[in-house]
This record gives sequence, C-alpha cells and structure tokens, in this order.
Amino acid sequence: MDPQLDDYSYRSNLVGKFTQSVRRIVQDVRDEGAPSGQTKEEAMRTQLRLRATRRRLEINYETAKQALVNLHNQYEKSKEVRNVFTRYALLKSMIKEVVRLETQYWTLLDVPKQEKAEPVGCYVLRACSALEKVQLKQIEKAAAENEDRLREEKERLEDMTSTQIEAENTQLINDLYRLLKRYTGLRNLIRELTGEYTSSKYYPIIIRYTLLKDMIKEVTHNPDYMEVRHEHTISSIVAAS
Repeated sequence: MDPQLDDYSYRSNLVGKFTQSVRRIVQDVRDEGAPSGQTKEEAMRTQLRLRATRRRLEINYETAKQALVNLHNQYEKSKEVRNVFTRYALLKSMIKEVVRLETQYWTLLDVPKQEKAEPVGCYVLRACSALEKVQLKQIEKAAAENEDRLREEKERLEDMTSTQIEAENTQLINDLYRLLKRYTGLRNLIRELTGEYTSSKYYPIIIRYTLLKDMIKEVTHNPDYMEVRHEHTISSIVAAS
C-alpha cells in the first residue's frame, strides 16, 4: 500500500472519530432545566450548587488539560533528540509528570459515570452531590473569597424572578454537562496512561522506549484530547492577538 495513502486514511479516521465525539456531546445535551415545581428559594440553591461545582471542576479540568498539552509539546520537542537513551529519559520524565496527577489523590477529582438513559439534568445534579463531598485544598484556602462570591451571587438572585433563575439553571446544567464530559475524557486518558506506564516498567529499555512513544501517541491522537487541544490552540491565538 502507498504510505501516503495509508497516512491519509489514518488521519481521516482520527478526524472522523473527533467529529463523532463532538456530535455525541452536542446530541446528549438537552434543555433539562431545573427540576419542575421548584420554589424560588430552591431554584436559588440549585444555582449556587451548580456554580460552586463548576468552579471546582474547572480547576481540575485546567490541571488535566495543561498536563496533557505539556506532554504533547514536550513529546514533539523530544523528536529533535537523536540519542535514543537521552530521549528515553525524556519520555519517562514527561510521562511521570502526568502520572503524578493520578498518584496524588487530591490533585484530580473523580466524577460519577452517567447511567444509560439518565437525563442530563439528573446526572449533573447527581455529580454535584458527589463532588460536594470531596474536600479540595484549593477551595479551603480560598474560603474567604468564596464567601464573598456567595454573598454577591445570592444578592443578584434575590432581584430575579423564579423563571429567570430557572432559565439560568438550564444553561448552567448544559454548560456543566459539557465540562463533565470533557473532564471525564481527560481523566480517563490520564488513568489509562498511568496503568500503561506502570506495566511498561517490566520491559527492557529498547522495548520500553517504543512503548513509551506509543502510549503518548495514543493520548495525543485520542478524540477527547484532540477536542481539548483544538480549544487550547484557539484560546492561545485569541490571547496573543
């Protein structure tokens, strides 16, 4: 087979998987909104929970995203190194930086898996309940700041109607659902990379060198990472302009 045709087919397959991943998330999102029949006070509490969970999850999402983007960048740069043993040491080092997030249990959150046929709104609120039980050092250190933000949010909601609050809750649920899906994709990649890296320790250097390269490429070619990488690239361009 023509190598160029084979490479084209491989890249087309990756793009196809990436497109399917994006379509799947968009298709899954429904305007569930806040649970029907809520009073204004209940809708307010729901929104405060949603916003607090989103802030906590965003910290972990950015940590996971930056770790994998750094891995990708370091891998591309390592291609300039011609000495196999020197590059082998670099590959180990860059992967260990990501693995560290998995071995330090407080670094990344674990989110529950969505059940089959579970509505988006129910899943998001269940995820909120699960994450509310987790103590984060970053959140504890910013307790005073959070209290100020909470007070401001309550004052803003007091001036709104129940309908307005529930409309915002609908958007927050959809936004948080997308964030949960993206974060879960990256979290799974990091967990799988950790397992593969640990298993590779039993192989000789030359064989392990190839395994390390392959496991990094599995991450960088995964649709869940490709979507985030695209987002990161666009954000960097906008910030630089």
